[in-house]
Amino acid sequence: MTNAEIGKRREAAVAQGVGVQTGIYAERALNSEVWDVEGNRYIDFAAGIAVVNTGHCHPKVMDAVQKQVSNFTHTCHQVMPYENYVRLAERLNEKVPGDFEKKTIFVTTGAEAVENAIKIARAATGRPAVIAFGGAFHGRTFMGMSLTGKVAPYKKGFGAMMPDVYHVPFPVELHGSSVEEALGALTKLFKADLDPERVAAIILEPVQGEGGFYPAPAALMSGVRALCNEYGIVMIADEVQTGFARTGNLFAMEGYDVSADITTMAKGLAGGLPLAAVTGRAGLMDAAAPGGLGGTYGGNPLGIAAANAVLDVIEEEDLCARANELGSRLKQRLESIRAKTPEMVDIRGPGFMVAAEFNTADGSAPNPDMANAIRAEALERGLVLLTCGVYGNVIRFLAPITVQDEVFAEAMDILEASIEAVKARG
Repeated sequence: MTNAEIGKRREAAVAQGVGVQTGIYAERALNSEVWDVEGNRYIDFAAGIAVVNTGHCHPKVMDAVQKQVSNFTHTCHQVMPYENYVRLAERLNEKVPGDFEKKTIFVTTGAEAVENAIKIARAATGRPAVIAFGGAFHGRTFMGMSLTGKVAPYKKGFGAMMPDVYHVPFPVELHGSSVEEALGALTKLFKADLDPERVAAIILEPVQGEGGFYPAPAALMSGVRALCNEYGIVMIADEVQTGFARTGNLFAMEGYDVSADITTMAKGLAGGLPLAAVTGRAGLMDAAAPGGLGGTYGGNPLGIAAANAVLDVIEEEDLCARANELGSRLKQRLESIRAKTPEMVDIRGPGFMVAAEFNTADGSAPNPDMANAIRAEALERGLVLLTCGVYGNVIRFLAPITVQDEVFAEAMDILEASIEAVKARG
């Protein structure tokens, strides 16, 4: 059985709307390495899009899941609850930033977490409107893609978006957009189009994920927090991609002087099993009546068991410190490459959530062709990379935080050789 043979079957059986970035069909994986059905080895600098922060098949996570499998796999928490669900909620209530009493719910996906955060904000405030930022990504459900600040491929062809969703520009200095302009756009929105007393929530990512790995400036966070305080608006931090040690803190919001009222999380929470959560101020979280939140698979026992183990691993192996160390080493190597690669116009990101942005050689325009060519060349050499950004000109680096030093060094050599090869081809 080959990758190509399975690829033909996939083309015939799977809807084209489910896009894929590689033609590699995984057979097994361990920590930062993946082997395909043909026996080829790859270094994984995607981590399932920031999901396996603790590495593929971490022994402690696998052991927790296997023990849970031997007990039960599903009862539906709303029918017959289980203790480890409560324990995980208690741990997240303690660890999510914010010096206030918190409560948590568990769902299955990041988009579902966002949906429920909006539901909670609307229930708590009695208001309908929501504000998000350009370049944001909040999921592919109708509310998720309405909040997302990128048309193709997420909104294209799907008709009218959800009502009462508004966007303002996200400040990106490289693209000439400032914090003052972003906050000014909010002020103008409140003056011209939207009564702030109709706004339930403002949602933003501490680091934009699909939008290009742009960190939110501290002044933006404090400005949004001030507006939320002034008008009684719920501030939602979407930590679906930034959570669980990726940015050098357990949550990216720990790097700011303000806290969100509600935090959404998923991806790295359960080490590869589908689990998401919403944690927020207890008073807000209790605004919905019993039955208004939840879902049949929300807080699946296997995901809950895995997540408790993931939190143990992050603490025991000090993965926040490890993320900062690896991120520093990655940025140093990228800076050495940048010195001889004028197309690499920016290197950014906290912890081990790092990206490099590429423009044309004269710096006049985004260069998605070069970013994609580097990604493809690296894949040919055994390194899995992902691109992102509104213009598709950003390479993001999302290796497991547990990546072995020797594998990390090998990946850096492949990356540099791939960039040199693309440059040589012109």
